Amino acid sequence: MTSVSIDSFVRSLDKGTRIFLPGSAAESAPRTDELCAADAPPLDITASFVPGINPMPIDLLLQGSALTCIFAHPGTSAAQALGTFRHLPLSYSGFARHIADTLTFDICVVHVAPPNRDGRCSLGAAVEFAPIATAKSKRIVAIVNPRMPSMPGAQSLALDDIDTVIECDWPLREYHAGTISDEAQRIADNVATFVEDGATLQIGLGKTPDALLRALTNRRRLRIYSGMTSDGVMALEAAGALDPGWMHTGCVHVGSADYYKWLNGRPDMATLDCSRTHAAGILAATPNLIAVNAALTVDLFGQANLETLDGRMISGVGGAPDFARGASQSQGGISIVALPSTSRKGEVSRIVPSLTGLCSITRSDIDVIVTEHGAADIRGCSVMERGRQLIMAAAPQHRAMLDEAFHSFSKRF
Repeated sequence: MTSVSIDSFVRSLDKGTRIFLPGSAAESAPRTDELCAADAPPLDITASFVPGINPMPIDLLLQGSALTCIFAHPGTSAAQALGTFRHLPLSYSGFARHIADTLTFDICVVHVAPPNRDGRCSLGAAVEFAPIATAKSKRIVAIVNPRMPSMPGAQSLALDDIDTVIECDWPLREYHAGTISDEAQRIADNVATFVEDGATLQIGLGKTPDALLRALTNRRRLRIYSGMTSDGVMALEAAGALDPGWMHTGCVHVGSADYYKWLNGRPDMATLDCSRTHAAGILAATPNLIAVNAALTVDLFGQANLETLDGRMISGVGGAPDFARGASQSQGGISIVALPSTSRKGEVSRIVPSLTGLCSITRSDIDVIVTEHGAADIRGCSVMERGRQLIMAAAPQHRAMLDEAFHSFSKRF
């Protein structure tokens, strides 16, 4: 193992070097910029950058470089047409399998806490694909950062298995949900009616998930088994809502600096790789799994689009399809999709007659669709019954349009 500066590391790279870069809280922002800087050679980068957390360094990439990611990001259409940016339309479980079965890397970059007394470096707040990618890499380069929480329940790497160390003391990527709107609070309150004591929760990031966790502080024995978790978990723990005998699990924790400090040393929080957190068998076998995922639009058939808005590709599916299917198959589980009923200040309905673009979660994997106007519980409903339920969850000013469209195409189904 050698310890080098980032400048020395960049100078050691060859043209076309295949590198895996972690995203979310595991990205080291200055290191990403330096890898894409003018004095670096053209590289073949695969990354797990998340929209809203990890800015895409498309403008920094040198000619001849390529960046592959499972999330589309706003403003990357031109780069994708040129082949500089490659969007893989895979879920988290699909990407984990793709790495394990298909890809090899010259270098895998990981972001870890300093080694403990046993010489192991915790992957801390963000594990996601790192253990899968390290197993497919010739070299492991570790960014060692005292600000990465050292978590006993997180997967870790032995110091002896690391080839190169780059030391830094730099803030982790943060995520703040912001002020909870009245709309988000109403959606969260409607979702909360489906969450009982002892439920296992999967939630994402955003104002509605944050509001939901705060709305559940009066529940008891809640268990977290999720992809991404954030600051709202602290409110549950402070209120005594979490099951003290459960190892609360995710592949990524991303939030405020206070949240990262709170995670440090906690024995009841596990961070595992996506081949485990998003495994179909594990999710289906988890009783009372309540999966709450956001969508951009849903249609009257109960299908959800998580990727495009106004005809533009702006995101990816993430782990939503994995958890939606797992929850729908879980004993006592519920797959919930939550979204505002409108966009553009009420002018456009986000409940649409039928999806004209991508379907990110199929209708067979969704049990309940929630807006600020109510919940369409479509479990056991026929095609006709689903449409009627969803119209009642739409914004009142758009119900007549949806009703007319529903009657038009219902004759074919």
